[in-house]
Amino acid sequence: MLFTDHLFEGSKDIWGNYLNHPFIKEIGNGSLDKEKFKKYLIQDYLYLKEYTKVYCMGVIKSDTIKNINMFYEGANGILNDETANHISYLKGFKENILEVENYQYHKTNESYTSYMKSISMTGDFKEIIAVILPCTWSYSYIGRYLKENYSEFENNNFYKSWIDTYSSEEYTKFINEWIDFTNEVCKDLSEKEKQKLISIFRKASIYELDFWDMAYDGSELSYV
Repeated sequence: MLFTDHLFEGSKDIWGNYLNHPFIKEIGNGSLDKEKFKKYLIQDYLYLKEYTKVYCMGVIKSDTIKNINMFYEGANGILNDETANHISYLKGFKENILEVENYQYHKTNESYTSYMKSISMTGDFKEIIAVILPCTWSYSYIGRYLKENYSEFENNNFYKSWIDTYSSEEYTKFINEWIDFTNEVCKDLSEKEKQKLISIFRKASIYELDFWDMAYDGSELSYV
């Protein structure tokens, strides 16, 4: 059993909730309120900025060129590829991208990104992998599920570009490389190390579900 299989098995109850979440289902059939989606995009754009910093800590804590390059390429992909779809949608909503960077983080977003950054500061590069993997992997998991199960809504779906991004061959290749990388560097873990990484992965997976809850609530920031 590969280590990533252990990670998935330890959080599959949470991941099942992603696919049944109303935000995800309504993206799939195109019925999601666009204002909710805009607020989600803003928070996710801010999230990606902090998420990239965690990858950069992976660069710092890696001790081989191969590992350094893996985290570097991951950060580069977020900044130059994943954010492109966010920017396209946000411009369609008449949002000024430079101003979006100065918007306030929702408390759920702040809590999640603070957790990831704390792991990146106190943990080793394997712990960084465990905390960043749920985001990228689950988006691929969700994107491919929507592509396969909501194709009847595809042509007139406002969210088609979002679905296409996370179900694309390029994104699938990206996450498969990370899954292979994770299995390679985590193949000789002690039981204590394995359980710690599984715990980090599960907590980050729970935060992902919290993020979808925040997105579907669609409320304004709960503090100033």
